[in-house]
Amino acid sequence: MTSTERASTAAATATATATATVTAAAQELEIARACPYSPNAQHIAFQQQGRPVKVTLATLGPGAPVWAVSNHADIRTMLNDARFSADRQQQGFPFQVDGQPGNFRRTMISMDGAEHREVRRSVTGEFTLKRMKALQPRIQQIVDDCIDTMLAGPKPADLVSALALPVPSLVICEQLGVPYEGHDFFQSRSHMLLLRGASAEERLRALDELIDFLGDLITEKEAEPTDDLLGRQIVKLREAGTYRHQDLARMAFLLLVAGHETTANMISLGTMALLDRPADADALRADPSRLPVAVEELLRYFTIAEFIPTRVATEDVELGGSLIKAGDVLVALCNVANRDPSVFPDGDTLDLQRGARHQLAFGFGAHQCLGQNLARMELEIVYSTLLRRIPTLRSAIPTRELPFKHDADIYGIHAFPVTW
Repeated sequence: MTSTERASTAAATATATATATVTAAAQELEIARACPYSPNAQHIAFQQQGRPVKVTLATLGPGAPVWAVSNHADIRTMLNDARFSADRQQQGFPFQVDGQPGNFRRTMISMDGAEHREVRRSVTGEFTLKRMKALQPRIQQIVDDCIDTMLAGPKPADLVSALALPVPSLVICEQLGVPYEGHDFFQSRSHMLLLRGASAEERLRALDELIDFLGDLITEKEAEPTDDLLGRQIVKLREAGTYRHQDLARMAFLLLVAGHETTANMISLGTMALLDRPADADALRADPSRLPVAVEELLRYFTIAEFIPTRVATEDVELGGSLIKAGDVLVALCNVANRDPSVFPDGDTLDLQRGARHQLAFGFGAHQCLGQNLARMELEIVYSTLLRRIPTLRSAIPTRELPFKHDADIYGIHAFPVTW
């Protein structure tokens, strides 16, 4: 553990101890992280209580109650039990961008049961491990091209704009059949959707603009289907008699945003961690076969989609010693759950040899991340290529001065100046 980690962990532990004595029901759920290497101290205190605790959530209005779920086992139950609904048409669903009942903006992650299974099944074949392996040479070429451009440019360079963002954006654009020339448009709208300070009106406008953009593209493909995910979906669903233009536009929106935002932030954070640990970087450089295990640990350690798994109880349910009433909202605190000592001993330590099986960075259950195989492959290729091609890569500023995304729903770094 670096000195930065030790200091942040000590501070978090001290705060957590003080917070643990406060009645949970009187607290508002804190969202921002105080440090990139530690979960929020309040969330640590909740986990120490050993059960879900009732708090309030500002985005639902003054005093609106939610259950903060912080234990690993409880979150797995919450995400795998049909009595906890992901349907954003349910009254009171939190973080509603598309949240009004009957709203046409619903996507696959907002569905339950048979409806969800049907939509997910239609596209699952596009993300099999076999298909991802076939993409590997192209992903490697994209990474090498981005690094070539970065090395030919001025120093310091911004790792986010030079590598972390363009790599997954290019990959998902090519997979979907979306012209990369539109990346400034969809990246700016994605940013607005995930910005915590954005108003509901701003988020809805960004959402509508993205769906309209993709809908126009799909209209072109309907006339002449292309050999890409969207074109193949048009052909496949037409043959099955289940094709609906607006459904595919919503699917494209979900895959486009999820397919680049999360991986881009993990590229930045994982690279930061490796640069902070030269010995670990040297070990991976010497033995790249260890990268899959290291990637799993980095995913566990940062857990950037901390609040994405949210649910509403459809009936009274006992969960981890707390009685959850029908209509109650639950928020999974996956970052602290991925440090749960009963599952990950010494979880505050980043151990790249841990082999973090059962980590919750991709969620769990029926809604587990569809693109996790692609994300893992992209991360392995990026980290291994950086380590091999730029062995002298280093941050141009101290880690503590990096502009972390404390203001976004997906954690990461806004800009990461590096040199070599």
